[in-house]
Amino acid sequence: MKEIQNPAEERAAFIAIVGRPNVGKSSLLNRLIGAKLAIVSKKPQTTRTRIMGVWTEGPVQLVFIDTPGLIKPKSPLGDFMVRSVTQSVAGVDACLLVTEADTPVSKADEELCARFRALGVPAVLAVNKIDLLEDKTKLMAQIASLSKLYDFDAVVPVSARDGDGLGILKDELSKLAMPGGHLFPPDTLTDQSERTLAAEMVREKILRFTEQEIPHGVAVVTERMREEKDITHIDCTIYCERAAHKGILIGKGGQMLKKIGTRAREDMERFFDTKIDLQLWVKVKEDWRQRPETLAALGFDAKSLED
Repeated sequence: MKEIQNPAEERAAFIAIVGRPNVGKSSLLNRLIGAKLAIVSKKPQTTRTRIMGVWTEGPVQLVFIDTPGLIKPKSPLGDFMVRSVTQSVAGVDACLLVTEADTPVSKADEELCARFRALGVPAVLAVNKIDLLEDKTKLMAQIASLSKLYDFDAVVPVSARDGDGLGILKDELSKLAMPGGHLFPPDTLTDQSERTLAAEMVREKILRFTEQEIPHGVAVVTERMREEKDITHIDCTIYCERAAHKGILIGKGGQMLKKIGTRAREDMERFFDTKIDLQLWVKVKEDWRQRPETLAALGFDAKSLED
């Protein structure tokens, strides 16, 4: 018989996952939640918007907000990404600062810790990618340097790749949950719509398979998603900034677009647990990252783009 949880014992916390680009924030979110919600690639600035993931175990519910890496903005899209970070930090119960093992303290680390101090927000430090660290003695010196920036509630070395340290990290974060009941039903995984998740799965494959000049010049929008018998039909449009980029995305004889679509469809079928018919189109929308009105039309929050 399933144990009935007493709502009076339930505790919850909103936790922002922050850090500089490419330290493994999205990989860590996926590991913490136990499902692939955020796309992952080796290229920096993969995450563009705030992605919420929910982990519930017994009386504790942690609502994680995965944010873009803190960067120096060079476009309205960059402005949007930075505001996503600062707004997330301002509206949470605690923060999880993610850094990479065997790297010096970055400007982003300093800026985020200054933000923690200004807001008086509790924070936990996760030093990620310890599986890549051959000389473990370097870890203590790195932790000592980072601990000078802020009085962290806990410091946990972890590996998002193999899961090392994740149990300890969950325990430390759970200590920050406050009484008052859960914020979402216990079976909730994310606030992301199925359309958004589908579009992000396509964008992940673009990041993986195309050249360096392509990834940050594309956006993906799910135009249609409908169920028909045992098949879900999904139509996505890939927007790029140059006609030359369109040619690269399509590839010779359509081979690149077919590769992107095949791998994205496989991910969708695993996540949605149904057969998927995925159709992709590529359109040129010049300099879309530089135009706030275009960013808003593509689904980025217009209010976050305002000065």
